[in-house]
Amino acid sequence: MRKYNMINSNKGFSLMEILIVIVIIGILATLAVPKYMSITRKAKEAEAKLMLNQVHTLQESYYSENDVYADTIEKLGFEHEKLISDGGKARFRIAIEKGNMESYKATATSIVDFDKDGNFSVWEVDEEGKITNVNPD
Repeated sequence: MRKYNMINSNKGFSLMEILIVIVIIGILATLAVPKYMSITRKAKEAEAKLMLNQVHTLQESYYSENDVYADTIEKLGFEHEKLISDGGKARFRIAIEKGNMESYKATATSIVDFDKDGNFSVWEVDEEGKITNVNPD
């Protein structure tokens, strides 16, 4: 009986097999990255929706006390978290565009270009509480 010697064994992967595996991994990564980017963008945009929902709640409260919608964010008492450009965590700047006796419009404008195409996401809410994406990123 011959003794098996691992040192002289020619078992292993060929260069072609390794290249095929690398190509397959590359294809899978190419398919997965756009999906991941889309999911992370949606998670970041959820921040805008949450803040605009809070603004709507504050506007309704302000209206029930004053019979007019607030025309500035300061009148609402909305405490804006520090923006990431200022060392904070917020990615959207909240502003009141208009506020009068009949209606209001508040916007959440992204300060980050999520997909690096030069477009910044803008969301808005109105007196009905309808939150819409008026400028998708």
